[in-house]
Amino acid sequence: MKTIKGPGIFLAQFAGDDAPFNSLESIADWAAGLGYEGLQIPSNDARLFDLETAAESQTYCDDIAGMLAAKGLAITELSTHLQGQLVAVHPAYDLQFDGFAAPHVRGDPKARQEWAVEQLKLAAKASRRLGLTTQASFSGALAWPYFYAWPQRPMGLVEDAFKELARRWKPILDVFDDNGVDIGFELHPGEDLHDGATFEMFLDRVGNHPRANILYDPSHFVLQQLDYLAFLDIYHERIKCFHVKDAEFRPNGRVGVYGGYQGWVDRPGRFRSLGDGQVDFGQVFSKMAQYDFAGWAVLEWECALKHLETGAIEGAPFIKRHIIHATDRAFDDFAASVSNREFNARLMGF
Repeated sequence: MKTIKGPGIFLAQFAGDDAPFNSLESIADWAAGLGYEGLQIPSNDARLFDLETAAESQTYCDDIAGMLAAKGLAITELSTHLQGQLVAVHPAYDLQFDGFAAPHVRGDPKARQEWAVEQLKLAAKASRRLGLTTQASFSGALAWPYFYAWPQRPMGLVEDAFKELARRWKPILDVFDDNGVDIGFELHPGEDLHDGATFEMFLDRVGNHPRANILYDPSHFVLQQLDYLAFLDIYHERIKCFHVKDAEFRPNGRVGVYGGYQGWVDRPGRFRSLGDGQVDFGQVFSKMAQYDFAGWAVLEWECALKHLETGAIEGAPFIKRHIIHATDRAFDDFAASVSNREFNARLMGF
């Protein structure tokens, strides 16, 4: 069995204009000081990372990797969540998602999508130069506005949406394959890939592409009331990335899964800092060890109540406590007896 790497931390929620969160080197010092060993880097944030340069310059990538290694850190994955979102945007969300794109393509959905596709291809090349084998992303969504079947969905609408989503992603996946990098799609509300069934629908339409994989985040499944442990039993072979994020779901007589348009503090389903929610991380890490997950355990902080820096301080030791140093032998090996087929036959009388 393999031992999970970690703790890592996703930098997207922490990056900002003030020190130490405004450059990769200073935020790396901060993270290392808290006990983190890996950084998941948002590739869209120019304060931390220059994606275009990384795709073309091995020197730039070597310099970044060397700087982090000197601090006891490694890159876990690059994140292309925002660019992946823009591969497929339903018109209802055009204005809301426009801010995810570079200024020169805003207001032009076609140019914005082309920019996003190119960004992902650059990220595949940058990942290869950095020696990474996985990347974290979103799928985008064409069918999401119709997730609840009222009014009744027109026949074939979902099938057509997934056919188009696959058409857009297949060339991207091929570039990732050329670079030896897997995409871990974070199964997330607002994405067409948001649970096991939708991932299977997509996987079927991209021909079971070997680079189409999963970023596992149990918090999203708590909010959907999906069995996040059984999910690991079903999909472990496709899980390539792991966000360690907690959540709770406490329905009441007024509000349930849909949230009643309430803010995050007042929703029955809300994200929490590690240990403050309902995710059974003991079982999650046990199953990850059982299924030989060889990637990183990466904190993603999105708590509705606790301050982000407190969540980061508490997160590293929490993950470290839960990582199982995988055994290299069976517990009862001390009692093993010499055996061969003849001996086994004698034991069974034939």
